[in-house]
Amino acid sequence: GGQPNDWNQDDHVSLQPRRQRRTHVPDKPNYSLNLWSIMKNCIGKELSKIPMPVNFNEPLSMLQRLTEDLEYHELLDKAARCDSSLEQMCLVAAFSISSYSTTVHRTAKPFNPLLGETYELDRREEFGYRSLCEQVSHHPPAAAHHVISQRGWTLWQEITIASKFRGKYLSIMPLGAIHLQFHSSGNQYVWRKVTSTVHNIIVGKLWIDQSGDIEIVNHRTKETCQLKFSPYSYFSRDVPRKVTGVVADSGGQAHYILSGTWDDKIESAKIIQSSRGGSGSEGKQKTVYQTLSPKLLWKKYPLPENAENMYYFSALALTLNEQEDGVGLTDSRLRPDQKLMEEGRWDEANSEKQRLEEKQRAVRRRREAEASDALDEGKEYEGYQPLWFHQRRDSVTGETNFVYKGGYWEAKERKDWSMCPNIF
Repeated sequence: GGQPNDWNQDDHVSLQPRRQRRTHVPDKPNYSLNLWSIMKNCIGKELSKIPMPVNFNEPLSMLQRLTEDLEYHELLDKAARCDSSLEQMCLVAAFSISSYSTTVHRTAKPFNPLLGETYELDRREEFGYRSLCEQVSHHPPAAAHHVISQRGWTLWQEITIASKFRGKYLSIMPLGAIHLQFHSSGNQYVWRKVTSTVHNIIVGKLWIDQSGDIEIVNHRTKETCQLKFSPYSYFSRDVPRKVTGVVADSGGQAHYILSGTWDDKIESAKIIQSSRGGSGSEGKQKTVYQTLSPKLLWKKYPLPENAENMYYFSALALTLNEQEDGVGLTDSRLRPDQKLMEEGRWDEANSEKQRLEEKQRAVRRRREAEASDALDEGKEYEGYQPLWFHQRRDSVTGETNFVYKGGYWEAKERKDWSMCPNIF
């Protein structure tokens, strides 16, 4: 029934011309620099305290890297439409793994954001979400991130990056929980990231591995997913970058097996029967699962053409530092050293980076002086407070985190950035 033209109403919406986003950045210049000459003074030091030239960077900030977690947002859009929370868990698990797919060739270091630096990504028109990050602490470096989607989900995280240089390799340990809530069911998922390792720091070709376990918990239903990222082993017959997982209900009964690799694809298979098999390694009993044939949950997009000369950026990464009107004055896109680096002007970028870091240190010294003056006079001194995030205790994990307090998108609408500090 209805009018004959009713059924294609949806088609009209998508006919507005989508904004064309850029598909390349200038090729990376071929500068050589001996990493060891810098690193040999740094063994055992916290990496964020070492003044690094941009030669080891990629022209994106850590806030933009964090935003790249959203590359496969459609997994969450799909998960929001699931009736079964166990199927939803499979998609959430695939989403948590997909955030590593971009790292496989990305051995360069993102810029350490300045305190108060922000990064927004407004993709509401195309994909229904908008995202905001803010650097909320400098030592240790911590960033808070908040994403809300009109397609039924909200994601928030506060990530502190701890890193240790261990001679031959570098360990990067992201600390902090990722929270994801679906609006219609109220299902709230929490998980943490695994350790990344950068190998061959001194000699040879740098390569990255991910290893460790992720436990994802749906706090409303108490369903869980246990994921295991197997570390690369020269002697193992396993496929490299392997990830396996089990999705279980609140009673611990397994319902799905997940398997694949973090740089290519993840599949799920529904369990129809499980039985205790023979003894596995270390004398433990192995569980043998009988499953239906596996279904593809997630597949990595191919890298853009010429990616190997563009820092191995994905199609999304290529657009992140594109200049945009109306963003906050503290936005990473406006950071001058990063922009110079992207343009291939590395010498200028290095001197600009030193200027910015010195400016930040001067502000910190002034704050410390004010704090000690206040102490001498017996006054209260309120330390540095981020603009868009405030600390709140999480009712689910009991941890205190920086969460979005609102106001950013409203300020953007009013075109009023008078509250922004001058950090660049």
